Amino acid sequence: MSTRVVIAEDEAIIRLDLKETLQEEGYDVVGETGRGDEAVELVRDLAPDLAILDIKMPGLDGLAAARAISADRKAAVLILTAFSQRDLIEQARDAGALAYLVKPFQRSELIPAVEVALGRFREMQALFDQNTSLEEQLETRKVVDRAKGQLMDGHSLSESDAFSWIQKRAMQDRRTMRAVADDVIAGDLAPDA
Repeated sequence: MSTRVVIAEDEAIIRLDLKETLQEEGYDVVGETGRGDEAVELVRDLAPDLAILDIKMPGLDGLAAARAISADRKAAVLILTAFSQRDLIEQARDAGALAYLVKPFQRSELIPAVEVALGRFREMQALFDQNTSLEEQLETRKVVDRAKGQLMDGHSLSESDAFSWIQKRAMQDRRTMRAVADDVIAGDLAPDA
């Protein structure tokens, strides 16, 4: 499946050149605009893998658009700029840009910049998913521990017996231990029931 791209560049000739280059390289350009606010909407509507944003655009500049797109974590962001000032590049990075390209750029510079942005985005997504999973595991453990405590206090079970009961009940009911523990805490489930 080819990589889906949205292009936001207010200069039509550059936008066309970008589109042609990307298509020749096998990328699928699913949307294009000359406005930053429309770029954010296109990314939300079309769910591309990458958004290429010019810094200077009407409606919303590229940095503000990059912040909005990055906040949703829906697409990698590559910033195009006619300026190579260090503070602008740092602002782009802080706005969530994962790579940037200074105009005028060579065709040979575009694809590596695109691949850098996509690679960094995949790494960030993997870290985010791993973090979310760890948070869920920790939350589940807390809920199961609370349920164990409730079973130990209310039903004179040892800690290991309380854990075993939750585990067996989860297998028996074909539910997660978290769901069983939630029911124990709510008072809807107990060893006598």
